[in-house]
Amino acid sequence: MTESPRFTAACVQLQGTRSVDRNLEAVVALVAEAARQGADYVQTPEQTGIMELDRRKLFESITDEAGDRVLARLRAQARELGIWLHVGSLAIRLSDTQAANRAFMIAPSGEIAARYDKIHMFDVDLPNGETYRESRTYRPGTTAVVADLPWARVGLTVCYDIRFPYLYRALAKAGATVLTAPAAFTKTTGEAHWHVFQRARAIENGAFVITAAQGGLHENGRSTYGHSMIVSPWGEILAEAGTEPEVIVAEIDMASVGEARQRVPSLTHDRSFQPPVVEAERRAS
Repeated sequence: MTESPRFTAACVQLQGTRSVDRNLEAVVALVAEAARQGADYVQTPEQTGIMELDRRKLFESITDEAGDRVLARLRAQARELGIWLHVGSLAIRLSDTQAANRAFMIAPSGEIAARYDKIHMFDVDLPNGETYRESRTYRPGTTAVVADLPWARVGLTVCYDIRFPYLYRALAKAGATVLTAPAAFTKTTGEAHWHVFQRARAIENGAFVITAAQGGLHENGRSTYGHSMIVSPWGEILAEAGTEPEVIVAEIDMASVGEARQRVPSLTHDRSFQPPVVEAERRAS
């Protein structure tokens, strides 16, 4: 009987600033630390390169993909360390008025194995007065993406996507056994929903969920929740960060996916159905 694949996964938690140079210095150091701890796969958070809410200043700081120095340095680092490096997302300039919130899966060769543009835009007004309009700056992606690593097929998503379970179901149906949602979750929504979302997406799909996050009070005035997390297919939290920059690591035994999906084979029980009809309307017709 063939032994199920195992690998060591790490999440790098950041407290991003408005300075690309400072962010790059911090992420390179923490990725190196993750590799020293034996990580084969390392994930960074959403907006690894810059945390900037001022639209004008953001566009002054970002470039197209070819010119992005964070991406270039992390590609080189993946090659130097011989690891799979999942850049949770970078703000990639598409035009003078639009950017992509784009994730990158970088192979140990330094080549980009997959790209994913965040599909769901965080356009909300929170009760505490915080307001976000991602769609003013970012062009939504239109395509779900999986990437094949030596041990698993990985589904790529970003942050707010976690609230849309049909996306993760589609990824699992496409063969994903590891789901990811690198994030910069607000402190307010994180305190209410973060743990539930991470565990629910894992349980629903019988898959590992690995999520690196931004955490703490940022110099742009925004507070993010942190609590980077690695969750098993049975919903167990294998590793969890606090709110400060750090590295968390867990061993991933892919046999757990088959065991969870055998115990509760819900992926094989999906059924098509007609959209709901309001009962009063049905009686009237």
